[in-house]
Amino acid sequence: MTDKRRTLSIKPKAASAAKAEAKSPARPANPAAQYAKPKAPAARPAPKPEARPAAARPAPQAAPVERPSYEIKPQFQQDYRPDLPGDSLALALLGAASAVAAVRGGTALPQALSQVFSSYNAAPQTRGAIQDLAYRTMRGLGRADTLLGLMTTKAPDVPMLVGLLCCALVLLDTPEGERAAYEPFTVVDQAVTAASRHPDLAHAKAMVNAVLRRFLREREALVGEALKQPLAQWNYPQWWIDATRAAYPRDWEAILAAGNGHPPLTLRVNTRKTSVEDYLRRLEEEGFAAQQVGPTALRLKQAVNVAQVPGFHDGLVSVQDAGAQLAAPLLDLQDGMRVLDACAAPGGKSGHILETAGVELVSVDSDPQRLLRVGDNLGRLGLSATLVAAEAQTSDWWDGRQYDRILADVPCTASGIVRRHPDIRWLRRKTDTRQLTTLSAQILDNLWQMLRPDGKLLFVTCSLWPQESEAQAAAFAARHDDAIRLDAPGQLLPVSGAEIDHDGLFYALFQKRGA
Repeated sequence: MTDKRRTLSIKPKAASAAKAEAKSPARPANPAAQYAKPKAPAARPAPKPEARPAAARPAPQAAPVERPSYEIKPQFQQDYRPDLPGDSLALALLGAASAVAAVRGGTALPQALSQVFSSYNAAPQTRGAIQDLAYRTMRGLGRADTLLGLMTTKAPDVPMLVGLLCCALVLLDTPEGERAAYEPFTVVDQAVTAASRHPDLAHAKAMVNAVLRRFLREREALVGEALKQPLAQWNYPQWWIDATRAAYPRDWEAILAAGNGHPPLTLRVNTRKTSVEDYLRRLEEEGFAAQQVGPTALRLKQAVNVAQVPGFHDGLVSVQDAGAQLAAPLLDLQDGMRVLDACAAPGGKSGHILETAGVELVSVDSDPQRLLRVGDNLGRLGLSATLVAAEAQTSDWWDGRQYDRILADVPCTASGIVRRHPDIRWLRRKTDTRQLTTLSAQILDNLWQMLRPDGKLLFVTCSLWPQESEAQAAAFAARHDDAIRLDAPGQLLPVSGAEIDHDGLFYALFQKRGA
């Protein structure tokens, strides 16, 4: 019989504790000791060789060995929906754990959550709880992983188990100054309940209980030890920390801290339908506190579901970061112009372009599904554009008519918008910067031929890395003698203050020299 494989085991506090356990095997001090790998049986003496050659006798066939079910499953059941109340923390923990496991497997968090919601057939309240917990965990994943490593000797084999423990630890390890979302005993109880109701986790419910209770007993010491590691201190991969520090030696700590903050709900007022002053008045009348943080940008004091935002469904406002709202004004749009929005999804900038001037707009994106969102957003605003599903680095979709203005919001690592998309830091790899820079250069060169003489191209990224922003802009200007660089904001670092609030973005504006 084969040894039962460990899923996880608690690290002993000291050697003396280990000796004590050895003396009393019947009542282990560690509740998770049942998951420790048992000692191998004593080896039997080898049989004496026979006189005749071994080839004369057929080799014996090994008897099949029965394995525990969790050792032979080809895939873990991340979409399994246990029989739990829809408003229970246990169900929210399982849903968030499934999403976290999917992100570790390379899936973006919005897509992972969409899969969970579909599998669980989740009601709006359940969706909100799962989403909130998943985003919390993404922001605190480095610290939770480090704490888990301090308390265990072997990483869990089941991705869902890692996710469940990390989600629970994030709830228990509330940042200083913040109010805990749940009482500690509730988190532990519901995490154990969640494990016991899932077929891939039921065998580890004692482990879940042991890890979380140990954290509560030794929290101060464990957190202090964890914070010695940059992964836990900043909640970013080490390469990301190093890249930020190298690019911004004076501001790197503030940049990393800003990325760990909770993003505000920032609105763009549709000035075709209302004024900023009138809409601010309406918000006040309906009990919403807001502050102006840009020419048409309003930041709500308390984030709410967009369905609750006054006038949202009527197209009076859209959700868009204040920094991203700089794009349309920089294009210097005039009625009647032919404009291209390359890499347009999800459509925020396309909508702003059409709100700014009566132009003929073509919106291009490589993802047909995301392009549908552009159409939905424009439809809500009562606006329209020609939507084209195509790669911006190719030209087979282009009809040959040059554009007066081009917005090139090119692919990048999105390192400037991690407070809104905290999963990005765990999905990206150090090598992605070079690959995305190469793709973005191809897109810019391809779009340049589509711009008429005297036309303007606005190069935008939501990246903080100079390779993707300033270095890319300088290289583009060096490749094109007919490119005149105009005034633009350049690199915007993420900031949140009383009268200013935006993500990290980069803007470079070029005009094509006339014939």
